[in-house]
Amino acid sequence: MTSLFALVDCNNFYASCERVFDPKLEGQPIVVLSNNDGCIIARSNEAKALGIQMGEPAFKAKDAIERHNIHVFSSNYTLYGDMSARVMQTLGQFTPNLEVYSIDEAFLDLGNFYGRDLNQYAGELRHTVKTWTGIPVSVGVAPTKTLAKLANRLSKKSKKADGVLVLTDERHTEEALRRTEVGDVWGIGRRYAKKLAAFGIHTALDLRNAPDAFVKKHMTVVGLRTVRELRGEPCLDLEMVAVNKQNICTSRSFGAAVSSLSQLQEATANYTSRCAAKLRRQRSCAGAITVFLQTNPFRETDPQYFNSKTMALPTATNSTLELVQYASLALQALYRPGYRYKKSGVIVSELRPQNQVQTSLLDTVDRDKHQRLMQALDKLNSAWGRDKVTCAAQGTTRPWQLKCEKKSPCYTTQLEELLCIGVG
Repeated sequence: MTSLFALVDCNNFYASCERVFDPKLEGQPIVVLSNNDGCIIARSNEAKALGIQMGEPAFKAKDAIERHNIHVFSSNYTLYGDMSARVMQTLGQFTPNLEVYSIDEAFLDLGNFYGRDLNQYAGELRHTVKTWTGIPVSVGVAPTKTLAKLANRLSKKSKKADGVLVLTDERHTEEALRRTEVGDVWGIGRRYAKKLAAFGIHTALDLRNAPDAFVKKHMTVVGLRTVRELRGEPCLDLEMVAVNKQNICTSRSFGAAVSSLSQLQEATANYTSRCAAKLRRQRSCAGAITVFLQTNPFRETDPQYFNSKTMALPTATNSTLELVQYASLALQALYRPGYRYKKSGVIVSELRPQNQVQTSLLDTVDRDKHQRLMQALDKLNSAWGRDKVTCAAQGTTRPWQLKCEKKSPCYTTQLEELLCIGVG
């Protein structure tokens, strides 16, 4: 079977999610802010054209935002995650072999589709996703994943391509490589681009034609794999089963500086709960937990403090109750009064499969009971929404929560926030 991959990428995904539920935003400049409304993490094409930079702090872009009447949204990951799931479910109608690469990208295995009109098929896929979900996508098709990435990127830049580019003809592939700067090749990046430029390698075509010995010497075996992919030799298979994480971290900046231990305990308990839920989703247990605290390094007039504490657990666990208990002990060892804390976080590490946990002869925890309780908690929160059932240590008022003053409703996951359409 001849290899053939399609990369489907949602266009300006966060901005597109906002537009689905407010058509008046079509053609309008949009930016989406990071956690705590700090920096710009997503821009529509219109905002890019106005010179808005990715990663720019929102307060620095305030004048430009007001001058150009740019629409600003706080990040709404609940909405974006659900819309992503709908896109991926739609893509699953076209092939059973699908790798969800990121929240807005997926690779499809089209190895059995060489006999079809690939432009027509990709156009049908693009139209279906737009019709069923409202999200516009671009499609790049090629014999390798790296070339599919490259084709997808060019499909967005070419009006003639109209969101679909198929690279199965050698002449078209060579022209696409010639038009692509080497730093824009998947896996190369700025550091390697600068290094390669010193050797006269400026385009993807230059890199493809470089000798194997040169590539291996200056870019290691991983770089050689990328070059072979540019030559049309498949070196990367679909990863249809997500690899379990080896460490899981949840950390946030506070909406306002926090000084009291009680509020820090609430925040830490919430972050620990998130980590525990992620552990259970991948059927892992943690053998260690780390808590860290940090003041605001940008407030130079404030006294500064940063520290962390790691605790080894007697028995690896994914129970929220156990992990919250140990996180609280770590926090108490860290806490120093008199500081204005801006951020805290929790990291669970030394992960292992939950069916391979070595228990201690002196272990007094009823682990079967904990497991049943966590299953019930996850089931309720899955049915009724995250944090509908929590442990008491997580609190209820949560004054330390992130700022999200411009957050749109969770149109697809909260019954009380369903879109209402008036008839007049």
